[in-house]
Amino acid sequence: MRVLVVGSGGREHALAWKLSQEAEVVCTPGNAGIAQTCEVAEVKPEETERIVALTKQREIGLAVIGPEEPLINGLADALRAAGISVFGPNIKAAQLEGSKSFGKRMMVEARVPTADYGEFTDPDSAKAYVGEMFDKGKSVAVKASGAAYGKGVTVCLTQEEAEDAIEQAMVNKVFGPAGETLVIEDCLFGKEFSLLTIVSGKHYRSLPVAQDYKRAFDGDRGPNTGGMGTYSPVSWLDDDLIKKTENRVVLPLINALADKGIDFRGVLFSGLMVVHGEPYCLEYNVRFGDPETQSIVRRLGGGFLDALLGAANGEPVPKFEVLDNAVVTVVMASEGYPGKYKKGRSVAIPNDLPEEVVLFHAGTSMLMDDLVTSGGRVLGVSATGPDLASARKTAYEAAKRIEFKGKFYRSDIGA
Repeated sequence: MRVLVVGSGGREHALAWKLSQEAEVVCTPGNAGIAQTCEVAEVKPEETERIVALTKQREIGLAVIGPEEPLINGLADALRAAGISVFGPNIKAAQLEGSKSFGKRMMVEARVPTADYGEFTDPDSAKAYVGEMFDKGKSVAVKASGAAYGKGVTVCLTQEEAEDAIEQAMVNKVFGPAGETLVIEDCLFGKEFSLLTIVSGKHYRSLPVAQDYKRAFDGDRGPNTGGMGTYSPVSWLDDDLIKKTENRVVLPLINALADKGIDFRGVLFSGLMVVHGEPYCLEYNVRFGDPETQSIVRRLGGGFLDALLGAANGEPVPKFEVLDNAVVTVVMASEGYPGKYKKGRSVAIPNDLPEEVVLFHAGTSMLMDDLVTSGGRVLGVSATGPDLASARKTAYEAAKRIEFKGKFYRSDIGA
C-alpha cells in the first residue's frame, strides 16, 4: 500500500518513519529529514486540489493528515469526496480544535468533566468576568477560541495578567482572527497529561501516553512553546486512570458527535488535568500531538498502519503492538524560540549515533548540500532504552554531539 502523510514537521516525520515500516510512504511537503525517510512531493497542505490530484497520480491507498489547519479547512472532506481513505476528521468534527467555544459546548452537552467557563466577544465584558472570578478567589485561563497553533492559552494567576491577556488577544490581535472570541475558564490545578485516541465513529483505541513539556526552559520556566520534549511511559498514570478517562472524556464526546451525525475518523487528542484523582478535560484537539507522537511511535510495534486504515474506513480499530520499552525525546530548538529566531544555520549531525537514537526533523531544509535550520524547533532527539533512565542518558548524549549555532534544549526531560 502507498500512504500519503500531509505535513512538514517533527510529527509528520515520526508518522512517516513509523508507517514506512509497513507501507510505501509519500510525504507532502516534508522537510530535509523526511526526505531521507521517504519520497517527498512539494505540495503545500493548503493546496487542496493539488493534494487530491497527487493522491490520484500516486495511487494513494490512505491519506494521513498531520497539521490541524488543513483539517479545519476541510482537506479530509475533499479527499473523501475523491474516493480516498482518510485518517483525519471532517470539517465539522475539526471544529473541536478550530473553535474552543464549540469544544466547550460539546463537553457540556456530553457531560464531560471540565472547568466552568464564559465565552466573550468584547474585551469589556471579558474583563468584568475575570474581575468577578478573582473577587471569588479564583484564577483563570484565557483562551483564544480559534486555532492559535498551541500559543493561544494564557494561565493567569492575577487579575492584571488576565486583563493583559484579554487586551493582547482582543485589542492588539496577537492571535489574529483566532482571538476575536475568548473562552475564559476557571483554572484547574493538578497533574496534566494528554491522551491520544484513534477514533472510528463510536469505536476507539488509545495510544500509549507520552508526557509533554511546554515551557521553554528547565523547571517549567519561560514562555509556552509547541513542546520541548516528551517521555513515555508515564509512571504516575495507571490503566485504571486511562480507562476512567476514556469512559468520562472520550466515549461521551464521540457518542455526542455521532448523535449530531458527525462521523469522527481520526485521532482525538484529549488535553487533561487530573484533580484529586479525577480527569477533567481542558481541551480537545483533532490531530496527533507534536512532539508527543515522536515518543509514541517508538513504543509501537506492528499494526499501526492497520489501525489508521481501519479508522479511516469507519471500521472497528484493530489492535496494535505496544513495546515494553521507554522513550525520551529531547527537542533541540533555535535560540529565541518561541519568539524570533534566525534560520539558515548549518546543522552538524554525527554519523555514528547509537541505533537506539532516531532524529525526527521538525525545522530543517537543504541549502545546496548543507543541512540548515528552518524552524524554531529543529530536531527531536528520540532515544529508546529498557527503562527511562537509560533512554534519557542516550538521548542527552546524542543531543550534546549535534551542533548548530544558537542551539538550546531543556536538560530535564524525563527527569
